[in-house]
Amino acid sequence: MSQPLRVGNASGFYGDRFSAVREMLEGGPLDVLTGDYLAELTMLILGRGRMRDPDAGYAATFLRQMEESLRLAVEHGTAIVANAGGLNPRGLADRLRELASRLGIDVRVAHVEGDDLLARAGELGLADSRRGAPLTANAYLGGWGIAECLRAGADVVVTGRVTDASLVAGPAAAHFGWARDDWDALAGATVAGHVLECGAQATGGNYAFFEEIYNVKAPGFPIAEIRADGSSVITKHDGTGGAVTTETVTAQLLYEIGGPCYAGPDVTTRFDTIELAQDGPDRVRISGVRGTPPPATTKVCLNHLGGHRNEMTFVLTGLGIEAKAESVKARLADAFGAAPPARVEWTLLGAAGPDPATQGEATALLRCAVLDPDPDKVGRAFSGAAVELALAGYPGFTMTSPPGKGGPYGVYTPAFVANEAVEHIAVTADGVRVPIAPAPVTAPLPADGETAEEAAPAQPTPAQPPPGRSRVPLGRVAGARSGDKGGDANIGVWARTDAQWRWLEPFLTVERFRELLPETREHTVRRHVMPNLRAVNFVVEGLLQEGVSASTRFDPQGKALGEWLRSRLVDIPEAVL
Repeated sequence: MSQPLRVGNASGFYGDRFSAVREMLEGGPLDVLTGDYLAELTMLILGRGRMRDPDAGYAATFLRQMEESLRLAVEHGTAIVANAGGLNPRGLADRLRELASRLGIDVRVAHVEGDDLLARAGELGLADSRRGAPLTANAYLGGWGIAECLRAGADVVVTGRVTDASLVAGPAAAHFGWARDDWDALAGATVAGHVLECGAQATGGNYAFFEEIYNVKAPGFPIAEIRADGSSVITKHDGTGGAVTTETVTAQLLYEIGGPCYAGPDVTTRFDTIELAQDGPDRVRISGVRGTPPPATTKVCLNHLGGHRNEMTFVLTGLGIEAKAESVKARLADAFGAAPPARVEWTLLGAAGPDPATQGEATALLRCAVLDPDPDKVGRAFSGAAVELALAGYPGFTMTSPPGKGGPYGVYTPAFVANEAVEHIAVTADGVRVPIAPAPVTAPLPADGETAEEAAPAQPTPAQPPPGRSRVPLGRVAGARSGDKGGDANIGVWARTDAQWRWLEPFLTVERFRELLPETREHTVRRHVMPNLRAVNFVVEGLLQEGVSASTRFDPQGKALGEWLRSRLVDIPEAVL
C-alpha cells in the first residue's frame, strides 16, 4: 500500500494563531501545509481594503508568516497551499516572489485565479436591485487548479476564493493522480478537508465536552493522512494540546453544513456515508465516503455595502429593570424625532437576580443597534444622544463604551452561476496559464430536509417529568456545534451513545427544536438526519438576518446557539443518562 499524503492545517480564519505555521512545520513531517484565511466577512473586509488600495486585497498576515517560515518549508520539502490571495492572488504571488528573493530562498510560486466575477457582475445578473453593483463577487472554485499548479512543480500555491475543502482535495488529487470522475476518492478528500479547514476546531477547540480534554496547552492543529482511495486518518503532531476523537471530528463535520448532500464544484459529498472509527490515541479513521457528480451551478459569494451602523449598550442595575429599559427606549425615540435611523433594534441581555450579593448579579445590559444609509444618522447624533442621558436618565445610568461614530457594514448574499460561466485558471510557477474545465458530468441535488409542516408536532412538556425520566439539560447526552452560512444559522447535534441516539432522533423534531429555542419560531427550520454520525442538523433560515456584518444579534454568527440548546431542560430517560 502506498504511503499516505500528510496534509496539515495552520489557519482556520484570518486572525488565527500566528505561530501555527512554524509550529506545524517544526512539529513533524508534512507533505503539504494548508491555510484557510477566507470567510464571507473576510471577503468584505478585503473588499473595503481594496477600495483604499487597489494593490491590496490579500491576507497580509500570511506574508509575515512566510517571512518567518518559508525557508523552513522549503528545507522540509513541504508544499504550502493557502487561499490567502483573497481578492488579489496574483498580487500575493508577486509579493511572495519578492520576499523569497530578498531572503535568498529558491522557491516556485504559483497561483489560481478566475474566481473574481466583479467585472462581469452585470453580465451575470449579480447586481442587487436595491444596493446596485456588489463590492465583491467571488465564485467558489474547486481543487483542480491547485492540482495543476502542484503537478507543474509549484512549492507554494496561493488562491482566491476556493472552497475550503479544495485546499486539501486539490493536493490529494495531484499526488494520487485522480481522474475528474473519481467521485468517491474526491468525496473522501473533501471530508478530510472539511475536518481540517477550521483548524483547532477538529482537535478540541469549541468542543461541547471541553472539560474532558486536558486544556493546559493550546490545541494542536489537525493533520489528515490521506490514502489513494480518499480515506484518511485525522491526527495531530505528538505532544501538542487538545485531542482527536470521533466526537471532536463529528463536531467539526457538522459545522456550517446543510443537508447530507454537501455540494461543491468538483463533487457532491454524501455526509450520510461517512464512517468514523477511533484508530488509536489522537487518531480517527474516516472511510466509506461516497461521492456523486456536482451540480450544474457554482456558488458565488456576494458582498454589497449596506450602509452604516453603530451601537451603544446601557447598564441597568437593581430594581425596575424593565421600566428602566422602556425609559431609555422612549427617550432615544424622542431624540431621533421624525427621522429615526432606518433600523433601530433593542436587545435586553440578562436579568437582575433577587437579593443580589454582587453588583454583577444585580445587572442587565440593554443594547441598541442602529443602521441607516446615512452615516450621520448613526454616528455622533446617535451615540451622543445616548450619552446625554447620563445625568437626565434612569437611576444608576452607566454605559459600556464612550460615544463613537460607528462604521460601514456589508450585506452578504449567495448567488449561483452556470459552471461554464466561471473561468478557472491555474497560473503555474513558470507563468503558464492553464484553463481548468468545469466538471465533466453534473447531477441535480436531491430535495431538502424535513420542515415543521412535515414533522410530527412535539408533545407539550409536562409540569413534572414522568416516571423513569429526569429533567436535565439536553447537553447531558448531546453535543452541539453551531455557526453561520450568511443569514442562516446551522446547529448540528450529536448523541454520544447508540442508546442516546435512539432517544434523541425521534425526540428532537423541528417543533421540539422551536420549543427549546423560541427565537427560531418565526423562521423556516429544516432538519437533516445523519444516523451514521448519530446526528441531526438544523438549518434556521434568516435567523442571522443579512449576514454577520449586518446582523444586530449579539451572536451574529450563531456560534453560541448550540450551547444555548444544550442548556435547555428536557425529560430524558434515566436509562440513557
